[in-house]
Amino acid sequence: MIIKNIESRVRLATFIAGGSLVASLLISMIVSFFAYRQVVSARQSIYIMDSGNVPMRASQTDVQMNRAAEYRSHIGRFHSLFFSLTPDDKFIEYQMKQAMYLIDESGALQYNNLKEKGFFNSILSSSAVLTIHTDSIVLDLPTRYFRFYGTQKIDRRSSTITRSLVTEGYLSDLEIRSENNPHAVLITKWKTLENKDLQNVQKNTL
Repeated sequence: MIIKNIESRVRLATFIAGGSLVASLLISMIVSFFAYRQVVSARQSIYIMDSGNVPMRASQTDVQMNRAAEYRSHIGRFHSLFFSLTPDDKFIEYQMKQAMYLIDESGALQYNNLKEKGFFNSILSSSAVLTIHTDSIVLDLPTRYFRFYGTQKIDRRSSTITRSLVTEGYLSDLEIRSENNPHAVLITKWKTLENKDLQNVQKNTL
């Protein structure tokens, strides 16, 4: 009888010890899980000070959540730099330099072709002002293919020409953002599909 009591007490003690160990492990895992979530949540929030030294919370978001908008902004910025020009050789040079930060060698190839054809000299000689308006940007995220639809206006002393512009290309992500390429995107395989006159309005030069 005494031996049986001792055995039952040993089994009870073993059961209690094992149960305590399992419970401790479960509690540790649950606490670690919630602590990890708390740390991740804290890392996604920063605080900035306003003019009155009052802390204001700012939340961090996943880059991919806003990537499509960044792609469209990058495409629009490049086309604005490349196709919005004034009759100023220094300004044209600056615009082209900034545009080349956003595109691969396909952009330099088109720039050189236009330069060889005297396109930029014609802007200077005719005092033309070129502006581009983005109509729409079609973007396929899985393949990172885009097609740009825009309307370009060429305002000369003698006439105002409105042209349709359609280009296409692909997008490649860069690892590092910079001042010259804030979205860390590079346009590749870029080419012009359409660039034709829609309207040519003559001005009264008298």
